[in-house]
Amino acid sequence: MGIDIILHGMNNKQKSDTTIAVNRKALHEYSIEERFEAGIALEGWEVKSLRAGKIQLDQSYVILKNGEAWLLGGLITPLQTASTHIHPDPTRTRKLLLHQREISKLIGNVERKGYTLIPLSLYWKGNRVKLAIALAKGKKQHDKRATEKERDWQRQKQRILKQL
Repeated sequence: MGIDIILHGMNNKQKSDTTIAVNRKALHEYSIEERFEAGIALEGWEVKSLRAGKIQLDQSYVILKNGEAWLLGGLITPLQTASTHIHPDPTRTRKLLLHQREISKLIGNVERKGYTLIPLSLYWKGNRVKLAIALAKGKKQHDKRATEKERDWQRQKQRILKQL
C-alpha cells in the first residue's frame, strides 16, 4: 500500500511539470460534461512565451466556424527578447487541431443541445503543446453554492479523519 502512495505522488509531480496553464474559473463557472484534447497551431515566439509561462486562459473560449475549432481570447504575452522584425499579437485567434469526427460531435452538441466549449488547461505532451477543452454547461448561482458547500464538507471530513 505504501508503494501505491509513493507512485501516485510521483505521477502528480510529473503532471505538474508538464502543465503550462490552468483555467481555474472554468470548474467554478461550468459543469463539465466531456473533455477533449486538441493540438494548437502556434508561432515560434508563442512557444518561447509558453516555456516562460506567460499565458492566461481565464478569459478565453472556443468557437466552431466553417468546420474548424478556434481559440479566442487566450492571452500569450510576448517576451521582451523577441526578434525586432516580429510584431506579435498577444490575443490572436489560434486554430485548434482536432479530428473531423471530434469536430462534428462538438458541432452537434454546441448547436443542438446548447453546450459551450471552454479551455481547461494547456500542457506539454512530448514536445507538442496540447489544449484540454471541455463540453460544458453554465452553472446557475444555486449550483455554484452547492458545489462550494460540498467542497467545504469534503475538507472538513478530511480534517476530522486526520485527527482520529
